[in-house]
Amino acid sequence: MDISNLSVSELKSLLEKIPAEINRREKQEKARIRQELEALAAKSGYSLDELLNEASEKVRKVVKVVPVKYRHPQDSSLAWTGRGRQPKWVVEFLAAGGALGQLAT
Repeated sequence: MDISNLSVSELKSLLEKIPAEINRREKQEKARIRQELEALAAKSGYSLDELLNEASEKVRKVVKVVPVKYRHPQDSSLAWTGRGRQPKWVVEFLAAGGALGQLAT
C-alpha cells in the first residue's frame, strides 16, 4: 500500500482505524488457533482446558519461606528477613546509633 499520496486527514483516519483492525485480526487468529488446538486435543482424547491446567500446575513455583533474621527490640511483631530494603524501623534504629547485630534473632 502506497501511502505517500494520501492527505494528512486520510493518514490520520487510517491511523485511527489501524489499532481496531489489528485487535480484530488478533482475536480472529487466536480463535482459529484455539479451535485447532481443541481439535488436536480432542483427537488425542483430552480437552484443551485439561491439558492447559496440567501444564500450569507443573509451572507453579514453590516459594520458600525465608526465616526472620532481625526483630525490633521492643516490638517483636516487627521483623525483617534481611532481604530487600531495610524497613523504616531498622533505618531509624541504625540512625539512632544502634547496630544491626543488636537486632539479630
